[in-house]
Amino acid sequence: MTTRAPEEIDLQLLALLREDSRRNVSELATALGVSRTTIYSSIERLERHETIVGYTVRLGEEYDRRQVRAHVMIKLYPKATQATQDQLVTMPEVAGLYAISGEYDLIAIVEAPHVNRLNDLLDLIGAMEGVERTTSSVILATKLQR
Repeated sequence: MTTRAPEEIDLQLLALLREDSRRNVSELATALGVSRTTIYSSIERLERHETIVGYTVRLGEEYDRRQVRAHVMIKLYPKATQATQDQLVTMPEVAGLYAISGEYDLIAIVEAPHVNRLNDLLDLIGAMEGVERTTSSVILATKLQR
């Protein structure tokens, strides 16, 4: 086992966990050339400092490719902004929600298993109380995602 700065180990550990957050501690220790105790300490420190705030699932390529996605630009009535955002957040098909500058207030990334469901979701968002108007763009292909 080599001696390295905790910050260096943390960065390498984060990279490994981003690839697969289900790796066990023994695998992580072997990959980084440190003890399991060091890995436990790093994970505890990263969670305590809220560098790691949760663990997630990465979807398989085949499943991901079958999803139909759209960017939905949303213009809100000012007095309903928070209530509308709260509604959007509860929709499991909304994969991302971003406040933006300009004519529109939000961009939602919406995912559905097929075009008919996507159409229903777009109609649902457009009909929400507090939504003045929407403009949607269906994503045809992903050219780069990091």
